[in-house]
Amino acid sequence: MRTSSELTTIGFDADDTLWQNEQFFRMTEKRFAAMLADHGEEKQISARLLEAERRNLAIYGFGIKGFTLSMIETAIEVTDGRVPASVISEILDAGREMLGHPIEPLPYARETVEKLAGTFRLVLITKGDLFDQERKLAGSGLGDLFDAVEIVSDKTAATYARLFNRHGDGPARSMMVGNSLKSDVVPAIEAGGWGVHVPHELTWVLEHVEAPVAEPRFRQISDLGQLPELIESIAKPS
Repeated sequence: MRTSSELTTIGFDADDTLWQNEQFFRMTEKRFAAMLADHGEEKQISARLLEAERRNLAIYGFGIKGFTLSMIETAIEVTDGRVPASVISEILDAGREMLGHPIEPLPYARETVEKLAGTFRLVLITKGDLFDQERKLAGSGLGDLFDAVEIVSDKTAATYARLFNRHGDGPARSMMVGNSLKSDVVPAIEAGGWGVHVPHELTWVLEHVEAPVAEPRFRQISDLGQLPELIESIAKPS
């Protein structure tokens, strides 16, 4: 018999948890800075772009399309409105290329999800553009292993409470696994669940917060290959 505290549901983040994502943003950001090299050094251009992204999150949300619009806005700003149409065209081309980048699964992603499928309810919980996230999931070949997929505008404690009630037995019997402390770990713990941090070397700066090391339901592992053993230790009935 399952106990009221036994783990039954595992949520997974997608970008930079199951497959590479941030590296394509970094590559495009360098390309963008090169386009505007006559108007500032790379660090300056990147800082202005980050300011635009921060301002625009509440308007455009997360994802490549919002990033592309922020690049265009930044180009207009740093050139005092004199950015050539050819540069705008190149920015749009860069955004389209990002939307078509191949899916590169991270180490242990497939084998870990396959190992857990059928034993736990698996829910993919990701934020970003609907079409792009659906494309990446289809390209990953992992879609059939999940019991549910949720693409959300943001990840908060309320988000996790709602989704783990919808697809599981509530937050207390659920775990969220991801590379972002801010989006994947802290709010899941605040909702009453477990939060497992799998660090990625290129996690976006706006996703950085302090690790909740004092929280009893916080765990950190170096890669997804360590997840099944961790879950086994947590999921055992008390």
